[in-house]
Amino acid sequence: MTIKFTSILTWATGLLLTSAVPAAAQAPQAAGVAILTGHISNPQQDTVAVTIKDSPFDAKERITYARIDEKGDFRLSVPVTASTRADLVYGDDVADLYLDPGTDMDVRFKGNDMSSTVKFKANDVPTGFGTKLRNGGNLTDEQRHRQQMANANNYLSEFDAQFVSNDGFQVLPDNIQLYEAPFISFIEYRLKHEKNFLEDRAAKQSFTIDFYNYAKAEVTYSNLNDRLTFQDLREQVVNTESRLAMTPTYYDFLRDPLLYTDPTAAQNEQFQEFLLNYIHHTAAQQKHLRSDPDFYPFCYALASKRFSGMAKLITLGRILQESFRFGHIRQSEAMLADYRALDTKQRFLATLENDFSSHRALAIGAPAPDFRLVTSNGDTASLHSFQGKLVYLNFWKTTNGLCLRDLAYAQDLAKRFEGKNIVFVNVALDDVELPWSQLVKVKKLPGVHMRLVGGYQSATARAYGLQEVPTYLLIGEDGTILNPKPKRLSSRAAVDEINQSFGKASTYTAAITQLSTGGK
Repeated sequence: MTIKFTSILTWATGLLLTSAVPAAAQAPQAAGVAILTGHISNPQQDTVAVTIKDSPFDAKERITYARIDEKGDFRLSVPVTASTRADLVYGDDVADLYLDPGTDMDVRFKGNDMSSTVKFKANDVPTGFGTKLRNGGNLTDEQRHRQQMANANNYLSEFDAQFVSNDGFQVLPDNIQLYEAPFISFIEYRLKHEKNFLEDRAAKQSFTIDFYNYAKAEVTYSNLNDRLTFQDLREQVVNTESRLAMTPTYYDFLRDPLLYTDPTAAQNEQFQEFLLNYIHHTAAQQKHLRSDPDFYPFCYALASKRFSGMAKLITLGRILQESFRFGHIRQSEAMLADYRALDTKQRFLATLENDFSSHRALAIGAPAPDFRLVTSNGDTASLHSFQGKLVYLNFWKTTNGLCLRDLAYAQDLAKRFEGKNIVFVNVALDDVELPWSQLVKVKKLPGVHMRLVGGYQSATARAYGLQEVPTYLLIGEDGTILNPKPKRLSSRAAVDEINQSFGKASTYTAAITQLSTGGK
């Protein structure tokens, strides 16, 4: 499937000239801005915007807005420092963009259907046979560059209609159900058509080198990603069959070393996704699972050995972000320290450090924030008083339907683990005490029950980042967070997860003592 990613940033400049791209593509660029003027037929909104993702590690997008006047006209001046993937956003509709310094285009579309009607035309470039004849067919470098960028954006729109929005070229929902041989045939068929589409447009039109390399990487690595993840995705979707066993040669395409070192694709998100998928695949082949305590350090060491340059920095950064969310805090700290020495120009370090800081308080291995509250029995208890036991912590409210639905499952779990080294601690965020205390007593709810005065505004709620209930956490016997998002009480998998969690905190400790972040 050619997956449509939005806000993909490409920084590549001065890349190698490809034979399919004419030499004229090397036009000089103006400094720092892309201009989009346009008209919307029957506008439905008051504004139009361009969004750009400036960093592969920051989910926030930079947004440039423009007002739409009463005639449906608008003008956008977008700051850009290099070739960049962007999005044109109008209400809930999104269209792909590719911009660079010197882009100057006229954009037109219908207000009720932007993505399938959008068209681009270069501003201040002669059009029509007579005009070209009077002009002698000559364009200035600036005019030629504007035309190339208009060509690029029209290509994106045409490609979307031909492949992305066309169900016949999608993996989901039908082609994922294929077996190995027909799936390979499908991928090869799609790849052939997408390559032919690109080369035909590149031959008839004129693209910049940066855009041609971007478009080529999109075609190549989107297909490689679908091929690489087919077995895993099929297992998730086709639940009527067991995991598909692949032939010994299925993954032979991964042996091509050039797939991991393409200098013209280094900043392409599909390429970056492929590198991460490759590391995950290789780790699984070597019997390292996501649930293993050493999974992220292993992936980090593996990527450190296999990759170099920008590809290495970005892949390691992606692994770090996974570890910040799903790995042990001490392992994340050690890998981040190694990354500081690698990112000598500090291209991504500040963003990653900010990301780590925002997750560290509730990361695996971080001390669970303590609290002391009044229980339903009238005495007081602290979270730390249960240290030495596995703690399933449940924040809930008696007025929340989802929380009430889980009560029956909470009782069942308590019975299943009766006599085991686990305690179920339930903290209610109810404003009024009486309904809560009566429910606990009348229903004879198992476990320890406390009420958090102040609800979401309390210090405890802020310490745990509570924004909704129910919220669950698993806390290890050592008092550290073991899982910030365990299976729900009502989940069939909750029992297995709890059983696997006994003693897991000490397993993490053992894995950390063997950690070698540099992979050297």
